[in-house]
Amino acid sequence: MEIVFIRHGQPEWVKDGLNVHNPPLTDLGHAQAEAMAARLADDHFDEVFCSPLQRARQTAAPLFAALGRDEQIAPWLEEIGDPDWHGTPQETAQQSYRELMERPVEDRWSGLVGGESIRAFHERIQGGGAEFWAERGMVRSDVALPVWKIAEHGKRIALVAHTGTNSVAIGHLLGIQATPWEWDRFVLNHASISRVEAIPVHTGHTFSLTRLSDVEHLRDDQRTR
Repeated sequence: MEIVFIRHGQPEWVKDGLNVHNPPLTDLGHAQAEAMAARLADDHFDEVFCSPLQRARQTAAPLFAALGRDEQIAPWLEEIGDPDWHGTPQETAQQSYRELMERPVEDRWSGLVGGESIRAFHERIQGGGAEFWAERGMVRSDVALPVWKIAEHGKRIALVAHTGTNSVAIGHLLGIQATPWEWDRFVLNHASISRVEAIPVHTGHTFSLTRLSDVEHLRDDQRTR
């Protein structure tokens, strides 16, 4: 079993000095997505899914086309919900993030004021992921260690999503304790490819991070965070 996590390309978070909700990709973001799709075009995937947000769907579109597949959306892959900043000055979002980072670490679980809490986001991704994996015959064993029972060992799944979504999902598979700074634990560049592979452990499996934020398919001038 291998899970391939792909981060979306560069989005247009700010236009004309104003924040953009659910932004599209920039021209560079589209170029990054095309390069990612070309890199994975010859890979075999049993299933490919993307987040419902625009930047992930636009990133996934050339990959679906290269693989000859129709778009498939997995709602649980949606990124953490931001406050309603659309149309407000860019400084509004910047100030909110500064306020979050200035809090004591144990107070960061509540997240940005007006947005989805980080704790609720973790629970949503872990719960949605657990249901998603279970539907594919992959269930975490009822033990303290991160051991999984996997029905189809050779399956390969690609997920096109976001920094937060991918980071929390990777951490859950690896059995790493959740923190309110998951985005900083796994640094994922735009249109990067990360791979998590199941390895046998006695009668079960555990997951190994075999590649993190691979951007070898991008030119140096295309590599952004």
